[in-house]
Order: sequence, then structure tokens, then C-alpha cells
Amino acid sequence: MSIENRCRQAAAACCFMLLASGPAMAQSDSLQSSAPDLAAKSMESANKRVEAAIPVVHALQADARMQPLLQQAKGMLIIPSYGRAALGIGAQGGGGLLLVRRPDGSWSGPAFYNLGGLTLGLQAGAEGGPVVMVLNNDKAVNAVMKKNNFSLNAAAGLTVVNWRKMAQGTVGIGDVVAWSATKGLFGDVVAVGLSDIRFNQHLTDAFYGRTLSPKDFATGDIDDARAAPLQQALSDASAMPK
Repeated sequence: MSIENRCRQAAAACCFMLLASGPAMAQSDSLQSSAPDLAAKSMESANKRVEAAIPVVHALQADARMQPLLQQAKGMLIIPSYGRAALGIGAQGGGGLLLVRRPDGSWSGPAFYNLGGLTLGLQAGAEGGPVVMVLNNDKAVNAVMKKNNFSLNAAAGLTVVNWRKMAQGTVGIGDVVAWSATKGLFGDVVAVGLSDIRFNQHLTDAFYGRTLSPKDFATGDIDDARAAPLQQALSDASAMPK
């Protein structure tokens, strides 16, 4: 074979390899470019959820009947928007934030959760709105610390009461008190429940920039400057009177 023919074959082989590798390289570039986009969207979703929780805490603080509960609470599962307007990537019934109380009375940074449905009490046709599950004891906090699918209801061994019925003197304090700024959201039942609660690993890791588990939040040592306004709002709302 002449040198000229060999050169032609080599050039053809190079062209074939470039053409064959083109789609694979394009796919790799696409995957690499989509990863930062997804991370950015997750971060944006996490930040919005934290920011949206602050006015919910202010509404809690404005409800004078909530003060004794807030002062004694061991944890808070704050759902800035439950229902049709649920916030966050992957949120079902809503996107929640869990904060646990530290021994000094301050609050930990938030862990992110996705929520399913209210098992009892959701009024037919209700648009939804902010919901807070006030965790009154360690039993309730430990239930929320589970990473896998769990519920806050009687089936899970927890008493979850409708705050409006409690305020009317219909029922005493339970393990969890369900509060909402939306009138009639829980209907007229005494006991309510929240099912299909899942730790949102993706949003939690995106917000803190590292891999964390629910147990990491149990000590209350997790912090991030972006959550400081929410933590301070909750500390102000739950402070003991001087």
C-alpha cells in the first residue's frame, strides 16, 4: 500500500472517531452543565422555603394563645404553604422545615422535609395555607427525626390535636398541636394527622453544602447564616416573658 493511501485511511479513521465520539461528548457536556443548574434550583427552592417560614413564625407570635405552647415547645415543623401552593422541589402536600430547641432556648438550623396529606381534618375544598406542627415533647421530636417515611398521627402513637379545638377548651395538650393561620383548614375535628413525611436529603444537602442526616440536627448544632433570621424570629416568638 502506498504512503498516500495509508495517509488517506488514517485521515478517514480519525474522522470516523471524531464523528462517533461527538454524541457521547455532547451528552457528557449536557450532564455536566445540568448538574450546576439542578444544584442552583435546589438552593433557590431551599432559600425560598426558609424565607417563607419567617412570616409564619410572626403569625404564631401574634396569636397570644400560642405563647404558652411556644415557650415550652421542643421542636417545630413549619410548613409555609400547605396544599395547592406548596413550596419546593418535590413537595407534595407541602414543604416543611424542622427546627429543634437547644438547651439554651435557641433554635437549630432547619432540616428540610416533604409532606404528604392531612389524614384527618382537612376541610373539603380548602385552599390550604401555612401549617405548624408544634412538637411538645421529645417523643414527638424523635418521631420527626426518622429519615424514612413516617406520620404524625394516632397510628404512630402520637396525639395530634387541632389547636382551635384546644383553644376552645375541647381537648388538652397533646404530643403535637396542629396550628394554621387559615380558618377552618382542619375542619371541626379534635384530632388531626399528617402522613407521608419524608426527610428531603437533596434540599438539606444543597442548603448546607454537605451531607447531613436527621440525627445531625438532633443535637441542635447545625447552623447556617442564611437561616439566622428564621432562628431569631422563632427565638423571639418562644422567649419566656421577662
